[in-house]
Amino acid sequence: MAARLLLLFIIAPIVELFLLVKIGGIIGVVPTIALVLLTAIIGSQLVRRQGMGVMNRIREAQAHGEAPAVPMLDGAALLLAGFFLLTPGFISDALGFLLLIPKLRQRLARAMLSRFVILTPGNGGFGRGPFGGADDGTIEGEYQRKSDRSDRPGPDNRLDRDD
Repeated sequence: MAARLLLLFIIAPIVELFLLVKIGGIIGVVPTIALVLLTAIIGSQLVRRQGMGVMNRIREAQAHGEAPAVPMLDGAALLLAGFFLLTPGFISDALGFLLLIPKLRQRLARAMLSRFVILTPGNGGFGRGPFGGADDGTIEGEYQRKSDRSDRPGPDNRLDRDD
């Protein structure tokens, strides 16, 4: 896994530089630089606008007492989109603009959550509980409060003492 990441961090910038040089040779240096700056400016504005919407969805989910898992991952994808859009290069810009598509981000978020969490109506998704039935997040049971400490075993009041 570490070798793949290292390879990605070495190969991706080389491919980006190759594309920048090739496109710069076709359309010119100034238009290429202008295009890279334009994608960064437009992308940052789109990320900012969509980020405000995600923040509102997180607040709404919290106000309803729900875990904002999908909106949080949506926000993380927006952060990644912003990073891609601010990084000079055409491949990173394409990935960044892809992550600006809300439906795609939400599908990615749900796919990631489905790998780690059982999605049910109570936690932002739809699915089945761990025992096959619908799971609304409620745990049923009985409890009894013991307020008198004398009926608990301890060093001074052992239950196994012979009197």
